[in-house]
Parts: sequence; C-alpha cells; structure tokens
Amino acid sequence: MPSEKVLLQKQERVAELTELLSNAVAGVIVDYKGITVEEDTALRRSLREAGVNYFVEKNTLLRFAVKNVGLDGLADVLEGTSAIAISNNDETAAARILGEFAEKAGDKFNLKAGFIGTEVYDAQGVTALSKIPSKEVLLAQLVGSLQGPIQKLAATLQAVVDKNGDAA
Repeated sequence: MPSEKVLLQKQERVAELTELLSNAVAGVIVDYKGITVEEDTALRRSLREAGVNYFVEKNTLLRFAVKNVGLDGLADVLEGTSAIAISNNDETAAARILGEFAEKAGDKFNLKAGFIGTEVYDAQGVTALSKIPSKEVLLAQLVGSLQGPIQKLAATLQAVVDKNGDAA
C-alpha cells in the first residue's frame, strides 16, 4: 500500500494531467519503444516548434486523467510504453508530426490512439489525421483555388470594358 505522501503526489499529478487534457484541442498517444536518444531529441524539437507538449507518463495516472475528461476510449491503449503529445491550438499538428516520424521509424515507434476535442480515434484514425495538411497549407490551397476564377472574372470584365470603350 502506497504511503499517504505518495498517494497525494499521484493525485496531484492526475489533477495536472486532467487540466492539460481538458485544455487541449487534440492529442496523440504513441508507443515509443526502441527509438534512439537522437531520434527522440529530434522528435521533441519538432513537436516543441509546433507548440505541442510531448511527455512520457505512467499509464495508470494517464488512465485516470483520460477518464476524468471523458476520453474513456483512450484508456484501452494505455499499456506498455506510452508517451502523449498534446496540442492546445492546432488540431492536426501532433498527429502530423508523429505520423511522419512513425513512417520513418518503422516498427519501433507506433501510433496508438488520439483525440480531437471529445472525439477519440484509433491508430488508423490518427494515421488518417496525420495526412491532413496544416491549417496554413489548407488556407493557402483555398486562396490558390479561389485566385484562378477571380482572375478569369477580372479578365472577362476588362475585356467587356475594352470592347465597350472602343465602340463609344
């Protein structure tokens, strides 16, 4: 039986994790067994630059926290080595960076599950999320797709003005 001090520390950590998860817009849980220190350092750097909080946590503490915030579907994957990446502002950043890393790393780094808001995704769902471009790329694609028709409309209107101007 754990001492009262240890139990209190664990309860405080669960409360911290619950707060982190409740403020997050998205997160991904991974199995990181087998990656090297250099690979882990590079991964952490990429995640930090994208504003994603990545850390290793005990499965039992994380299990309590995900249940506290209503993400019960994540509790099933909390076995073995688990790390979690949490994003407070970009829904796809964690999945995108970790998915890319998982493709390069092969079997030694696996996506377990993830969430966006209150929606829980399995490993295949997180892999699909990792293929979605960033918000900035999507906005650039939208502007690019709108730019062509607008240019054609402007050219057509200018042609009408030029034609009517010559006739007058």
